Amino acid sequence: MQNWIRIILSLSGLLLIVVLFVPMWRIDLDAPQYPEGLRLLIYPHTLGGNVNIINGLNHYIGMKTLQKDDFVEFAILPYIIMFFAAFFVAVGIIGNRKLMYILCFLFVCFGIIAMVDFWRWEYNYGHNLNPEAAIIVPGMAYQPPLIGFKQLLNFGAYSVPDVGGWIFLEAGAVLLFSSLADFFKFRKFKKNNMLTMTPVLFFVLLFISACSSAPQQIKIGIDNCQFCKMTISDIKYGAEAITNKGKVFKFDDINCLLIYIKEGNLKKADIKDVYFTDFCSSHQLFIQSNIFLLKSDELKSPMGGNIAAYSSNDSLKLYTEKLKGQAVTWDQLIN
Repeated sequence: MQNWIRIILSLSGLLLIVVLFVPMWRIDLDAPQYPEGLRLLIYPHTLGGNVNIINGLNHYIGMKTLQKDDFVEFAILPYIIMFFAAFFVAVGIIGNRKLMYILCFLFVCFGIIAMVDFWRWEYNYGHNLNPEAAIIVPGMAYQPPLIGFKQLLNFGAYSVPDVGGWIFLEAGAVLLFSSLADFFKFRKFKKNNMLTMTPVLFFVLLFISACSSAPQQIKIGIDNCQFCKMTISDIKYGAEAITNKGKVFKFDDINCLLIYIKEGNLKKADIKDVYFTDFCSSHQLFIQSNIFLLKSDELKSPMGGNIAAYSSNDSLKLYTEKLKGQAVTWDQLIN
């Protein structure tokens, strides 16, 4: 094995020790009644964050209380982490490529099993509800997302790796890259060589793919407006706001989106993109920079905003004359 591979594997092994003392995963919960947000932290050996508050809320909808003793994973996970930390360092010291390939195989298998186990826990946690709970919504399940964002009633749940999880991903990326580099017999390693950036690029691409911030199609009769809580029944006036974290907020009226922002429920600095439903054709969502807005009393939107969006300037001109309206911009409305 090449010396640089042995060094980065040894360093990754030492870094894995840090995972024993920091959260591996976190689930953030946002809701209007908790503007500061709630957070569940998952350590290798225990739970942290706002556990008691979350348990109090979950009691009303019949979800099981979160208790450390109910998780057998907390009893074995620290030993698994120490095993991999020692294995990384041992491979780095010994320099045996066969041991590195075995470590890579075991590490990938552990990652898959861990995510499957996490999904299984989330499924049971969100589906096995107390039938005598104070609040029962027929057909509703409360399974948190495995990774990314999911709307659960009036709570937005955002699930991502924390410090320990990112360290694990870094170690896995370094190990995979080292195994491939050794397998294909890469012999040269320069400080500014692109090879040094491969683990970092892999890590960034993994994060980007996991936290996609694409708009979600508004489902008529199913989705509720984030502001007025009414079921969206008329898609022509729909709007969406996507945060920097990838959370998607849906609205049945552009005016609902405006009020939601102006009341401070959603800060402008946290908004990544805003999308509007095209009033014409198939009512597809278009990003704010590619849309034209019209305000007219002839437009009867669900919550009285009376603002429609168009994906072309020609459509805007046509409806401006037809509805005797006035063209407006998003900046004029939001400021």
